Amino acid sequence: MTDVGAGSAADYELLDKWRAGEDGAGQELFARHFDSIYGFFETKCESDADELVQATFLACLRAKEQFRKESSFRTYLFTIARNELYRVLRARQRDGQRLNFELSSIAELVSTPGTRLGRNQEHQRLVQAMRSLPVDQQTLLELHYWEELEIGDLAEVFDAPAVTIRTRLHRARKALRDVMLKTEGATLGKALESLESMDVWAKNATRALR
Repeated sequence: MTDVGAGSAADYELLDKWRAGEDGAGQELFARHFDSIYGFFETKCESDADELVQATFLACLRAKEQFRKESSFRTYLFTIARNELYRVLRARQRDGQRLNFELSSIAELVSTPGTRLGRNQEHQRLVQAMRSLPVDQQTLLELHYWEELEIGDLAEVFDAPAVTIRTRLHRARKALRDVMLKTEGATLGKALESLESMDVWAKNATRALR
C-alpha cells in the first residue's frame, strides 16, 4: 500500500464526506486533481481533452464506492484516465483492427497534433519526442516525470507487477533518449549525456511552468 501523505489524507477526508452525501466535497475533490488529469489528456488527444476529463470524473462518480484506499486517490484517477484514453483510441480504429499500445504512438493514432502543447521551447521538444513513442511508454514517462508517481503507483495504473514496471520504465527512458539524441542531440548537449541527466531535464521542462 502506498504511504498516505498530507495530500492523500485530505483526499480521503473529502472522499468520505462525498460518500456520506456531501456533493460539495466531491466537487472539491475533483477540483484538486483537474489540472493533472487535463494535462494527462492534453499531450495525447488535445481536442478531446475536455470530453475525456469529464468521462474520467463520471467514471469515478459511478465507482466511488469501489475505491478501497489501497493507493492514493490521485493514482486511482490516473488509472481511470488511462482506461478512458485507451477506450477512445481503440474506438477510432477501423472495425477489426487491433491496437497495440506498446507499439503504436500518438503521432500515428492522432492525426491533428496539439497546437498549445509547446508552452516553452524545451517543453515543446519533449512533448513532440514523447508523442513519437508508443502510447504505453509516453504515458509511463509522463506519469513518472511530471506527476512523480512512484513504481508502486505506476504498477497500479498499468495493472502490472512492480518489477515489470521498472523494466518498462528503463526501456522507455532509453527510447526517449534515443529520439532526443536523433532530433535534438547537438542542441541539448549535456542534458542528454546520461539517462540521469535526461531525467532531470525532462522533469524540469514542465515543472518550471507550474
